[in-house]
Amino acid sequence: MRRFWSWLKINVFWVFDLCCPSEKSDLNSKDTDVESTMSAGGKKSTTATPNAASLVHKVIMVGSGGVGKSALTLQFMYDEFVEEYEPTKADSYRKKVVLDGEECSIDILDTAGQEDYSAIRDNYYRSGEGFICVFSITDADSFDATNEFREQILRVKNNDTSVPIVLVGNKGDLADSRVISLAQAQARAEQWNAHYVETSAKTHNNVDRVFYDLMREIKRRKVGFVPSNSTNPERGEKKKKGLKKACTII
Repeated sequence: MRRFWSWLKINVFWVFDLCCPSEKSDLNSKDTDVESTMSAGGKKSTTATPNAASLVHKVIMVGSGGVGKSALTLQFMYDEFVEEYEPTKADSYRKKVVLDGEECSIDILDTAGQEDYSAIRDNYYRSGEGFICVFSITDADSFDATNEFREQILRVKNNDTSVPIVLVGNKGDLADSRVISLAQAQARAEQWNAHYVETSAKTHNNVDRVFYDLMREIKRRKVGFVPSNSTNPERGEKKKKGLKKACTII
C-alpha cells in the first residue's frame, strides 16, 4: 500500500506539471539547490543559487531494469555512485544548470525498468521533451529492449521521429564482459537517427555529456538553435552541429 501511494504521488506530480508548467509540485520530487555550470569551454563548476531557472527541460530515463538508469541519474545529480539500491518505481529530480552560458533547469524522471505501472507509462512519456534510452553493454536482452522502448515513445509522440533520444550503452567499466559491440550500438543509433554514447556510471565517464547533449537537442527544438561554439563538456572539443549519426566511446 505504501508503494502504491508513493507511485500515485509521483504520477500526480508529473501530470500536474504537464498541465500547469508554471507551477512546481514537491510531491516525491528530489530537488537540489546546487547550480551546475557547463560552459562552452567545457569547464564545470557548482555554486549555490537562490533563484529557480525559468526554462525547464524535461528528460525521461527509459530502459530495462538493472542497466544503470538510477546510477547515471545520481551521478549527474550528486556526483556519487550508488552500487546497491532498491529497484526504482519512479523518482523525479530537478537540477539547476547553466547550459552554454544560459541558466535553465533539468527535470529528470527516472522510470521503472520493470513495467509494473505500464498503465501510467504513457503519461510519463507524454510529458517528456527528451529521452535517454539506456542498455547495458553486458546484457543483450537490454539492448534488444531498446527498440520496444523507442516504439512506445514514438506511439505516444504521434510518430514524431524528431523527438530527441540519446541511446546510451552503460557499464563501460565492464568492457571485458561486453556482449554488445560498438558497431551494433552505432548501427541502431543510425537507424534511429540518434546520438550514441557509451558511459560508465561507476567512473562518471561521459555521464555529464549525455545530459547536456540531450538538453541542447531539446533547446534546439524549443528555440531553433544552439550556440555554434558548443563543446564537448568532458573533453573540451568542438561539437559538431546536430547529434545525428554520432557516437562517443570511452
